[in-house]
Amino acid sequence: MNVAAQAVRQLRERTGAGMMECKKALQDSGGDLDAAAELMRKQGLARADEKAARVAAEGVIVVEASADGRAAAMVEINCETDFVAREHDFRHFAAEVARLALARRESALPALLAAELATGESVDARRRALVAKIGENITIRRFSRFKVGEMDGSSKSSEGSEASAS
Repeated sequence: MNVAAQAVRQLRERTGAGMMECKKALQDSGGDLDAAAELMRKQGLARADEKAARVAAEGVIVVEASADGRAAAMVEINCETDFVAREHDFRHFAAEVARLALARRESALPALLAAELATGESVDARRRALVAKIGENITIRRFSRFKVGEMDGSSKSSEGSEASAS
């Protein structure tokens, strides 16, 4: 089946995937953009599961402070390469998670992963979508909250239960 270049372009804009991947998805779905996007989403999640075992030792630490400066949250989000750590989507995701950690006051990493972002999807669902889009394992390793006057900055670590691409 021949697929129009315009359809491939539209699917690329919608999903952020490569040209050949979009073309194949459109061919497999009979040219239906919605069906192709859903097929790519499912394939991406499967690829994200495959990447879970890969080491994510690069990344960023993001600090988000409250408007009055009396509270802050710090998150460590890891990826496989420094190239991805500098990428806009990765950094935007890290900043979103830090803002959420500050606002939600979660007490454990699993609760933060289940928390809902402003887009309506959970942190873990967004992380998995990013793994599928970027092609690298991404983990939320740990986070910590600090508040003026508290002795210990309620540190939440995923040591042993890291949020990987599973």
